[in-house]
Amino acid sequence: MNWGNKLLITFIVFAIGMAYLVYRSVTTNFELVENDYYKQEIGYQQVIDGTLQANQLSSSIQFQQTDNGIIVQLPDEMKNKTLSGEIWFYCAYDQKKDIKILLETNKDATQILEAGKIKPGNYTVKINWEDDINKYYSEKSLTVL
Repeated sequence: MNWGNKLLITFIVFAIGMAYLVYRSVTTNFELVENDYYKQEIGYQQVIDGTLQANQLSSSIQFQQTDNGIIVQLPDEMKNKTLSGEIWFYCAYDQKKDIKILLETNKDATQILEAGKIKPGNYTVKINWEDDINKYYSEKSLTVL
C-alpha cells in the first residue's frame, strides 16, 4: 500500500469520525432546570431569605419511605399552623421525572405522598412554604426506591 492510499484512508476515517460527532451533538437532549431562569434569578433573594428562616428552626425537614409512600415531616414549629407551599421533586438527569406537589400538611406538619406517584430515582427535593408570618425554603437530596 502506497502513501496515497494511506492518506485517503486517514481522511475517510477522519470524515466518518466528524460525521459521528455531528450526529451525536445534534441528537443530544439538553434540558434546562427552568425555562424562565432569568426571571427565577431575579427572585433568588427570596430563596436565600427562606433558607435562612428554615435554618433557624429546631430541625430540618425529614423524609421517610414506607410501603404506603413518602412521609414528609416539617419541623416541630410548623405543627398546628396553617401552611401553604409547594414540594418540587427535581430529577437532574431526567426532566420527565420532575413533579411538583402542593404542600398540604396535617396538624402534625406531616404530609404523605402516595406510593407510585414519584418514580424511582435520585431527586433534589425543593420545598418552599409559608406560615402566617414567614416564608421558608429547604433543599434535600432523596433517593426514591
